[in-house]
Amino acid sequence: MENALKNRFLRPINFIYMKNLKNLYLPAWLCLAALLFSCAAAPKTRVTPELPAGARHDTVPVIHGPPPEKTIPPESAAAVPERPEKPMVPELIMGKGLILSEDKAAFLLNANPWAERNYVETLALIYTQEAAVEEVNHDVAFAQMCLETGFLGFGGDVKPGQNNFCGLGAIGNGEPGLSFPDPRTGVRAHIQHLKAYASDEPLKQELVDPRFRYVRRGSSPAIKGLAGTWAADRNYAEKINNILERLYGFSFEN
Repeated sequence: MENALKNRFLRPINFIYMKNLKNLYLPAWLCLAALLFSCAAAPKTRVTPELPAGARHDTVPVIHGPPPEKTIPPESAAAVPERPEKPMVPELIMGKGLILSEDKAAFLLNANPWAERNYVETLALIYTQEAAVEEVNHDVAFAQMCLETGFLGFGGDVKPGQNNFCGLGAIGNGEPGLSFPDPRTGVRAHIQHLKAYASDEPLKQELVDPRFRYVRRGSSPAIKGLAGTWAADRNYAEKINNILERLYGFSFEN
């Protein structure tokens, strides 16, 4: 009897309590759902590191330390040119020379440092040009000039102002030989005289060598034939060959 009265008395109270509790939880669930939705929809904020004063965010950052090594693919790597081996010195007077004009000039200046550089460089170029016209080997002609003039030191019967670079007409006993108006004419006379010995082909330029007619054409195609003909010295050809060896060694081995 007592329990029945107690349950009857508490039932309205429980009903009221549960109803109020339900009304209390509903706003809490709504607030939680709204908070989760706002977090999911909000954009993420990028954290930017602090920079020194005056620095800009759009500048490229400086990376301290050694730069990374650059790798070059094998197919694109530039090949280092190998220095050509020293060729054999020429034996024939006719042909094409191998030594550049500037190398000839450097060789002569190395042998005679007192020679005037501009003059030597111009003379070396003239020898290359004039010999090419007549198809004479300009290395041979230049080496003979070095022998005849003592690497432009002269000192013999022929004087520098004569522009006579091969001793034309200088037969000794104080005879100075021929003179020419300028270096190019003197070089041309030298080339023509060499061609007279080495070939019977006609000249391609106007004759300037007064002694051209005294040579038996084509009598000495090789350098060795100049000994005892061009000069009385039996070692004359060997001396030219020695200068050629030095010239080729200077140009291809240094």
